[in-house]
Amino acid sequence: MPFVDATALRRAASGKSGDVISLASGTPYEGDFDLEAVQDYLELFRRHLVVRYGGDERDATRTILQYGRVKGVINDLVARHLEVDEQITADADSIVVTVGGQEALFLTMRALRRTDQDAILAVHPTYFGFVGAAELADLTVLPVKDNADGIDLDDLENVVAEAVAAGIRPRAVYVVPDFANPTGTTMPLRTRQRLLDIAGELGLLIVEDNAYGLLSTDREHPRTIKSMDRNKQVVYCGSFAKTGVPGARVGYLVADQPVTGGAPGETLSDELARIKNMVTLNTSPIAQAVIGGKLIHHNFSLRDANLAVARHYHHNLTVALDTLAELFPEGSEPEVTWSAPRGGFFIVVNVPFDTTDELSEECAVEHGVRWVPIHRFYGDGKPRRRLRISISSVTPEALRTGLVRLAGFISQHVEKSTPSVSSPSRSEFLQ
Repeated sequence: MPFVDATALRRAASGKSGDVISLASGTPYEGDFDLEAVQDYLELFRRHLVVRYGGDERDATRTILQYGRVKGVINDLVARHLEVDEQITADADSIVVTVGGQEALFLTMRALRRTDQDAILAVHPTYFGFVGAAELADLTVLPVKDNADGIDLDDLENVVAEAVAAGIRPRAVYVVPDFANPTGTTMPLRTRQRLLDIAGELGLLIVEDNAYGLLSTDREHPRTIKSMDRNKQVVYCGSFAKTGVPGARVGYLVADQPVTGGAPGETLSDELARIKNMVTLNTSPIAQAVIGGKLIHHNFSLRDANLAVARHYHHNLTVALDTLAELFPEGSEPEVTWSAPRGGFFIVVNVPFDTTDELSEECAVEHGVRWVPIHRFYGDGKPRRRLRISISSVTPEALRTGLVRLAGFISQHVEKSTPSVSSPSRSEFLQ
C-alpha cells in the first residue's frame, strides 16, 4: 500500500551507509543548524507569553509545558507571518497548528471523505505523502495530467466531468504550486488564477500545499493561490519543516471555509480540530514555542530568515544542472534529459530504461549513490523511465560526485542491457 511504501522510501532515502551519497532524501540542509538558537527561541517565546499574560510567569510556563489547545498556541503568530510573507489574511482561529505538514494533509483528507463516492483530484506524479494520507483516509485520488505549467486544466475539467457521470463526487484538487515534489515545477501566476476560477465553477476546494515557496531567491516569485482567494475556496497547508526548525515537526492549516449545518460561525478549521483531537490531541507546545520564538526573532518573516539557506539550495541546483549538462551533452549516448526547475529541492531525470526500487538499491551498492524511482510518486508501482534526485541535503561537492556516479551507473546499465552497443563509460568523466 502507498503509505507503507512511503515509510520504506523515507528509510531508504535517509540511510547513510558507508560512502553512499543520498540524492534521494528531501531533508533540509543541516549547515545552519544551531542548538543555541533553538534555546534562544524558546526563551523569547516564554517572555512573549509573560507579557501576554500580564506578567504571570506560571501561566507562561504552563502554556509551554502542559497539554495545549487543540488548534495550537502560536496561531496569532502564524497569522502575522502569513500576512508578512505571503500577503494572506487569516483569522487566527481559522488556523490549526499540526504535527508537520503530513498531519495537515491527513486531517484535510479525512474531513473531505464523507462517503465512498467522495474523491480528490491531484496532478500525477505527486508527493507520495499526499497519496499515503488519502489512502489512510480511504479517499479516492483521481489523477490529472501534468504539464509545463504544473497542471493540465483541460484534463482537470474532463476528469471532473467523467467522475460526476460515474457517480463520483470530486471534493477538491490537491496542488503543490511552488517547486512541486517530485517535478520541481512552479505554477505560473496565470495558471494559479485560472485554476482558482475553474475550481469555483466546478464547486471544488483547492488544497494548496506550500512547503517550499519561501525558499525562492526570486523576488518576483508568483503569489500563493490562497492570497488570491476571495471566496474561501482554498485550504492552505503550510510547514515550518523547511523554513523553521525541521526537528520541531510543526505545520499548519488555514481552513476558513464555512461549514454547512454547523454551529453559527463554525469553519472547516473546527472540524479539522475535532479530528485532530482524536489523532494527536495537540501539537507539542514546546515545539510550537521554538517556532513561535523564531517568528518573533525574525519579525515574522521566514523569507528573510532563510535567505542564506535559500541561496545554498539555488547554488546546488545550479551545480546539478551544470553537471548534468557536462555529463550528458546534447546529442550524446545514452540520451538522458532532465527538468530545469527555477528552485526547490528536486530534479526529474529521464533515462533510457525503466527505474525500479531494485535498480536504485543496485546503484547505491555498486556505484555509491541513491535516487528515487518515479513510480513512488504515482502510487501504482508501475516502472517508468524517470527518476527523482534531490539537491537539498548535500554539499555542492558531494552533489557533483553523486551525479558523476549516477552517470556511471546509467552508462553501465545501458551497456549491460544492450551488449551489442559500445558506449564509453562516464564514471571517469570530470575526474
